[in-house]
Amino acid sequence: MPPVDTSLVTTAFDVPGYRAIANLGVVRGIVVRSRSIVGTLGATLQTLVGGNISLYTELCESARADAFRLMLDQAALSGANAVIGVRYDANEVTAGVTEVLAYGTAVVVEAIPNR
Repeated sequence: MPPVDTSLVTTAFDVPGYRAIANLGVVRGIVVRSRSIVGTLGATLQTLVGGNISLYTELCESARADAFRLMLDQAALSGANAVIGVRYDANEVTAGVTEVLAYGTAVVVEAIPNR
């Protein structure tokens, strides 16, 4: 299972210079995260000061990166070499617990020859 090249992952529905030759269906990566007590206390202190709450930013970035990686793993397992129409979604499962979802369409693409 060769990994999916991230240069062939896009929010668009095509990859410039390539044509889709197979649609392998929807792929997704799901991560569910909760805040730790220490992180919650640190973030609460940051909210008192105002501005960017870096502890939450780091938590969100980490969750998105993990969901993205899981989506790419599922795409590679399906035989894809690209993922198009990529989107993220997040939902609060319960207080302090959030689901982050990355999803898209796994495809096989081939380079369009120069004319």
